[in-house]
Amino acid sequence: MASSQQIAPVPMAANFAHPEVKREAEQQRTQRLRQKQALNLQRENILSQRTSNPARRSALEAALREIEAQIEALS
Repeated sequence: MASSQQIAPVPMAANFAHPEVKREAEQQRTQRLRQKQALNLQRENILSQRTSNPARRSALEAALREIEAQIEALS
C-alpha cells in the first residue's frame, strides 16, 4: 500500500537570504544579462560583415569563436 506520509516542499534558500544578499544576486544576474546582450550584438555585427579578404575573414572567424565562447561561459 502507498504511504500516507506527505513530504513538505523545501523552501528555496533565497527565501531565507538577507535582503542585501538578494540585491547583490540580482545585480550580478543583471550584469551577466547585459554582458550577454553586448556579446550577442558583437556577434551579430561580425556575422553581418562581408569580406573577400582572406586575412580579414580569418580574423572575423577567430573573433566570432571568442565571442561565442564568452557567451557560452555566461550561460
